[in-house]
Amino acid sequence: MSEHVEERREPGSGRDAVRRLHLVKMLHTAAWAFFVACILAIPVATLLGRRTLALVFVAIVAVEVVVLLFNRMACPLTAVAARYTEDRRANFDIYLPEWLARHNKTLFGTLYIASIVLLLVRWPR
Repeated sequence: MSEHVEERREPGSGRDAVRRLHLVKMLHTAAWAFFVACILAIPVATLLGRRTLALVFVAIVAVEVVVLLFNRMACPLTAVAARYTEDRRANFDIYLPEWLARHNKTLFGTLYIASIVLLLVRWPR
């Protein structure tokens, strides 16, 4: 009589970890794309004279900025992804080229601030 013994795996090991990491990376990439779209929409809405819409986009991104500030300038999904891999390259947690993942906050943070400045400059018109 043979007993079947199930192999117990840690959550961060094997195929399960690969699937979970893939899911986290997909979610992180989708969230990133959403916030980048909001950042890019700010100057577009501003130039079209849609100030209220531009302010909505500014507010949406501001919420993400607050989340990042409370999380030591890291997306909470980064910590989740770290459970499933030892990789710590700049893009281990997101489907972006490594150079973009490394410079993401600088590039889009600058664009976000510049977009707010544009909105403020054009406000009186």
